[in-house]
Amino acid sequence: MKYRTLGRTGFHVSEIGFGAWGIGGKLWQGGADDESLRALRRAMELGVNFIDTALVYGDGHSEKLVGKAIREARHRMFVATKVPPKNRLWPARPGIGIEHVFPYDYIIHSTDESLHNLKLEAIDLQQLHVWNPEWLERDEWRRAFEELKTSGKVRAVGVSINDHQPDSALSLIRTGCVDAVQVIYNIFDQSPEQNLFALAEQMNVGVIARVPFDEGSLTGTITEETVFDPKDFRSSYFRGDRKKQVVERVAALEKDLGAADGSLAEIALRFTISHPAVSTVIPGMRTVRNVERNAGASGKGPLNAATLQVLKRHAWKKNFYS
Repeated sequence: MKYRTLGRTGFHVSEIGFGAWGIGGKLWQGGADDESLRALRRAMELGVNFIDTALVYGDGHSEKLVGKAIREARHRMFVATKVPPKNRLWPARPGIGIEHVFPYDYIIHSTDESLHNLKLEAIDLQQLHVWNPEWLERDEWRRAFEELKTSGKVRAVGVSINDHQPDSALSLIRTGCVDAVQVIYNIFDQSPEQNLFALAEQMNVGVIARVPFDEGSLTGTITEETVFDPKDFRSSYFRGDRKKQVVERVAALEKDLGAADGSLAEIALRFTISHPAVSTVIPGMRTVRNVERNAGASGKGPLNAATLQVLKRHAWKKNFYS
C-alpha cells in the first residue's frame, strides 16, 4: 500500500481508503455485520488506514462497526465522518438557509453523537455531508468548525461536495477554512479536473475521491438483466433505461482499452489515483474479496499517459442521482 498526505493535515493516508456507506446496512442489499468486520480487518491488514463513514449511514451503525474495528488496529488509523443535513435533503437545495441544514448547535451535537458511536476521543476529519455556496458568508459552520477543533473533538474539517457539482466548493476552498473536500471523481465524471483539483493543490487542501466505480457501472458487472432489491439504493440509481446506457458506455470503454493491464474495476481505481491532487479514494467495500482486489490497485500505481488519454474520451455528463 502506498500513502499520500491529506492536504495541510499532515495525515499520511493510504491512497486506497475504505468507504463505509455500504456496511451501514440500510440502503444496500446483502452483507452482514460479521462480514463487514472481516472486510474492515482485512483492509487494515493490507495497509488501509483511512476510513470514511457518516452519522447517517445506518443511523450510526456504520460508525459503530468502524469504531469496533479500529480499536483492534495495530497501526494508526484515520477516521472521517460527516454531519448529515438536518433537513435530510441530499444534495443541498438552492434557497434553503443554513439555519435549516447546519445550525451551529446541531453540528456540535451531531459530532458528539458520532464520537459516542465511534467510541473515540477525537475524529480525524469531520465533514458537512452537503454544501451550498450560498452559505459561504454565514458564521454557523465557521464557528462550529472552530469550536470543534479548539475543543479537540476533531483534528481537521471539510465538506462532502454535492453530486457532480465540484465547482460549488471553489469559493469555500479559497476561504482557507477547510482542510479537505470530498468529491465524485471517476472515469465517467472527470469534472473535478477542470477547476477543483488545481485550486485544492494551490491551497494545500486534501481531496478525497468518492464513487470511483460510479455505483458499480465501472466494475463491468452491470447488465441489462441485473436486478437489485427494491430497498437497495442502486435499484433507483439504475432505474429505467439507465442499465442499458451503462452497458453501452462500458462496452465502448472496454473496446477502447483493448488489452490494457488489469480489470476494468482496477483501471477505474488507478484512474482516480493517477491525479496528484487526489489524496485517497474510498471505494465501498463490504467483503474480504473486494478489499483484496481494491487494495491491490495501489501496488500497480498510476496509469500511463496513453491509457489516461484513452480514458479522457469517455467522460460522460449525467446525473443518475436526480
